[in-house]
Amino acid sequence: MSPFDLDRLKGEKEELENGMSAPNFWDDVENANKVNQRIKAISNKIDKYEKLALRGEDLETLIEMAEEEGDESMLDEIASEYAAFERGVDALKLETLLKGSYDASNAVLSLHAGAGGTEAQDWVSMLYRMYTRYCDVKGFTVKTLDLLDGDEAGIKSVTFEVDGDNAYGYLKAEKGVHRLVRISPFDSSGRRHTSFASLDVTPIFEDDRGDISIDPDDLRVDTYRSSGAGGQHVNKTSSAIRITHLPTGIVVQCQNERSQIQNRETAMRMLRGKLLEIKERERMEQMAEIKGDMKKIEWGSQIRSYIFQPYTLVKDHRTGVENGNIQAVMDGDLDTFINAFLVQS
Repeated sequence: MSPFDLDRLKGEKEELENGMSAPNFWDDVENANKVNQRIKAISNKIDKYEKLALRGEDLETLIEMAEEEGDESMLDEIASEYAAFERGVDALKLETLLKGSYDASNAVLSLHAGAGGTEAQDWVSMLYRMYTRYCDVKGFTVKTLDLLDGDEAGIKSVTFEVDGDNAYGYLKAEKGVHRLVRISPFDSSGRRHTSFASLDVTPIFEDDRGDISIDPDDLRVDTYRSSGAGGQHVNKTSSAIRITHLPTGIVVQCQNERSQIQNRETAMRMLRGKLLEIKERERMEQMAEIKGDMKKIEWGSQIRSYIFQPYTLVKDHRTGVENGNIQAVMDGDLDTFINAFLVQS
């Protein structure tokens, strides 16, 4: 069913709002907050659709006025309004593609430097900035969960949570290896270097999901001291948490919160998201075998190259989409790449 079935959305919103008037509604604060969040998400979708519809009506009126008055001076304004309206329609169409089981969820992104020392670590810091800029434009909120600084510059690894409507649905398109080609600022000889960084993207949930059960006996929990830049301790207690899921070897960690309990809760949400993603991947692979489609899902395959020298170009190897304005891309202009991937997949 389309995310923009207005009658269904309005009906769901009305039902949720009526439920809020129940005498015992606020007894369960956690559930009440979830209901509020759902109402806000529905309201945003309805508002987005109605604003676009109104813009279309205004554009139609503008065209009629220009035709009646024979005023060619209005053509530039009409062209500008039409372009904006078309972008809005394209964005709305794109949202209808986000029908995956977890697309509406928040997401956890983890960047890791590949081989190459300082050069690769600097690349991670550049990508981290790129994604935070993208999130700012989309209206997503970013919360750093774990960050390990580079030896001399940059970042060895960083894990951050992205909250927003369809955050995982959009950002799942970025999962894979990102390749950088440039003249290294760390090489006094001015030679061209190639660096790699990997990005992992998983959905994250605020509550336990019935379709995933985690046996406490399958977990190894380690505590350590949270550390900041240069290895300086943020606090003197072992509040940071590292959880290893023994059957799969998955490791998650969080040091953002002051409280060990809060860090553990966040790490468990991250682990649950990764296990759900594995389960979904296995289901997709089974369906592919049934359909006779033996195309293998290559997790960790190179998805995009960013070339700074001898020319500037960003190329997505999955869709073939290119953009010569590399600075705009590094400033978070990723919609062209993400949209093409979602349409293709």
